[in-house]
Amino acid sequence: MFFISNPNIFYILLIALALSGILSGQFSIVELLLTLPGVLLAITFHEFAHAYAADKLGDDTPRRQGRLNLNPLSHMDPFGVFMLAFAHIGWGKPVEINPRNFDRKISISAGEAIVAFAGPLMNFILAIIFTVLFYVITIFAPEFVITSTVGQVIVTMISYCVVVNIGLGVFNLIPLPPLDGSKVLRNFLSYNARAWMDEHMNMFYIIFLIIWITNLASYIINPIISIIIDGLNYAVGGIFSLFL
Repeated sequence: MFFISNPNIFYILLIALALSGILSGQFSIVELLLTLPGVLLAITFHEFAHAYAADKLGDDTPRRQGRLNLNPLSHMDPFGVFMLAFAHIGWGKPVEINPRNFDRKISISAGEAIVAFAGPLMNFILAIIFTVLFYVITIFAPEFVITSTVGQVIVTMISYCVVVNIGLGVFNLIPLPPLDGSKVLRNFLSYNARAWMDEHMNMFYIIFLIIWITNLASYIINPIISIIIDGLNYAVGGIFSLFL
């Protein structure tokens, strides 16, 4: 997300959600360690993409704030990473932008939509790259994967990278504030509709939390993630099969 304004109630409910997951034993330390590299990469590149898009559109705010780099420390929100690890919902440090600095050839709403979409797009690109890397290793170094613990750990981490990036990309494209998808949607709405969304932002936070806490988000996101992963495997696997 390149902009998120969190009311105190939002934090309190999310902390309660995370603690319930921890106390119920819904997470594995091993799985957490294997997933963490993918989480850090996904968030870092996601937020960098927002900053890069804004910079290319003429807004130097991210550049002045030191966000045009791939240093995870520049993009990590400790609380957001904690939530992602233990409650499976999180975010990076928001990239601040000033839409009034955008190139005059583009409208503010269109510029915001481009900046918003850049983050999820970067996650999908990373998912493709890691899928290709997975096939390269498993096809050209099968013994390394089968007989080596290190090899098994590497391909498992790569698999998690694919899943995390697709998950973060799909999740952020849900057209519900404060997610990136809402910024993309705003570009296609009338002025009055945008004003209505702004006036009812707290309501959207509540809806967002209800969807997540009741696990409705999983029913929405998981099938899409599965379809994308299957599509990537079919496409990349098919390409490699042409040369084998």
